[in-house]
Amino acid sequence: MKKLTFLIAFTMLAGMAFSSGLLTNTNQSAQFIRMMSRNASLGIDAVYFNPAGLIKLQNGWHFAFSNQSVFQTKTVNSGFQFLNDGYYEGKVTAPVFPSAFAVYKKNNWAFSMGFGPIGGGGAAEFERGLPSFEIPISKVVPGLAGLKQISDKYDVTGYDADLYFQGSSIFWGIQVGATYKISEVFSVFGGVRYMPSVNAYEGSIKNIQLQVAGQMHPASGWLDQTSGEVNAISQQAAGAANIYYGGAQQVQPIIDGGGGNYNLQQLEGAGKITALERAQIEGGLKLLGIPQENIDAMPMSTIQGTYKTAGDTYDATSKKLAGVATSLSETGGQLGDKEVDVEQTGAGITPIIGINISPNEDWNIGIKYEHKTYMTLKNKTKKDDLGLFPDGADVNSDVPGFISVGVGYRGVKKLEVQFSYNMYLNKGVDWGFNIRDKSHREVDGNGFDTGLGLQYSITDNFAFSVGALYADMKVADSYQSDFSYSLPSFTPAAGIEWGLGERLVLDAGVSNTFYFDKEVTFTDPDVGPYKETYGKSTLVFAVGLSYSIFK
Repeated sequence: MKKLTFLIAFTMLAGMAFSSGLLTNTNQSAQFIRMMSRNASLGIDAVYFNPAGLIKLQNGWHFAFSNQSVFQTKTVNSGFQFLNDGYYEGKVTAPVFPSAFAVYKKNNWAFSMGFGPIGGGGAAEFERGLPSFEIPISKVVPGLAGLKQISDKYDVTGYDADLYFQGSSIFWGIQVGATYKISEVFSVFGGVRYMPSVNAYEGSIKNIQLQVAGQMHPASGWLDQTSGEVNAISQQAAGAANIYYGGAQQVQPIIDGGGGNYNLQQLEGAGKITALERAQIEGGLKLLGIPQENIDAMPMSTIQGTYKTAGDTYDATSKKLAGVATSLSETGGQLGDKEVDVEQTGAGITPIIGINISPNEDWNIGIKYEHKTYMTLKNKTKKDDLGLFPDGADVNSDVPGFISVGVGYRGVKKLEVQFSYNMYLNKGVDWGFNIRDKSHREVDGNGFDTGLGLQYSITDNFAFSVGALYADMKVADSYQSDFSYSLPSFTPAAGIEWGLGERLVLDAGVSNTFYFDKEVTFTDPDVGPYKETYGKSTLVFAVGLSYSIFK
């Protein structure tokens, strides 16, 4: 098991995002969940989606709070041939996913503040690990197949292990800014977002076992024991090699004296060897399994060659077994219990600018640009048996910038239409290395999502909305792995807006994201190509309250 596998896998947990962007959560309000399109918003959630449009609010204070409960299932189906079971399912839960907004509007100015989980926001739990962690263990079994040639008692046919990984990631966003009305048509926004971030990882690899001759054994202990036994056999083979090399040297004077073409009976009859010497030479040949009739016919030169060949064979076997013993010992050391417990903290600053264009009362256009967030996280390590997270070390975790555009239309009585488009500048971020083949993770282009939302007012105080969002982050196959993958998706949504009075509004919505499965081919250096299929689904429930104090 290679350290790089675990390092990349753990740090990829920081990439958990529930809506659209690879690292960016755009689901920042209950209004968004019920419509899937808010980039031209003129409501309180414009603090995030269209801050330049806040100038359309009435004078006074405006507050909003919403919470979402997010439930995500991630599936991996691996075709790697040595796995016990190639199907894995992970759960990502975020029962509390809050956002809050506050705005003070006075004539041509609006001052705003927003708070919410801009990235991450949940805990990912994989109760039986993932292929990236289990594949190195599964390859131990075929790697030990040759032991059966030594003895059937070393026949390794299976494995088992307790694998567990959990990670949580939260990139909070605390945003402040100001909106200014240039004219009845144009307004602009400038602000910053402070992004304190925390990743926490816990993982363990425990109780790795090997099935040997039908019985389960702790892998590390059995490999250490077997290493000692194989080493002893290696030494026996080395001793046998020395004996046969010695025998070959012992008969050399006989050959030098002209006896190379005579058999043992002839040499004994001529007084070249004694009966005891003849019996010793025949005994060595019999240990090699040579029949007596063949021994009787063998000339001394052939006998010497047989001894030399036997010595070479035993010497090679001894060296091979010594290498096997060393490998078993090293493998046993790798298969002991391992644990990791680390927290990473840091912060970044995101500059934000926006413009709102209102050519008339029916149409509204919102545009926003969020700059790339440069961020470095620092390790605070409690336990690290893998040696991957040096305490105090820095980890790069930049967040891509993105551009959003929204168009809103309110020209039809009781009906509001919103179209939104986001472009995520993923090409501007280094995505590191793939966990599987250590290739550089690439994206084919900048990702995007596009949404359409409709809201129909049934009464003055009650409206029903529906919406849909399509997203594709344009990642290359080299980006994908079982621990961090991106899939194109389609999200339908619905919800309500309910005015509970002149100042208080309730929003509630539900969305369900359907992801398009992706099949990726990997090439293992030992077994060749194999395929994995990635899937995902996300269900979100949201509720929010907005309250205004007009002046």
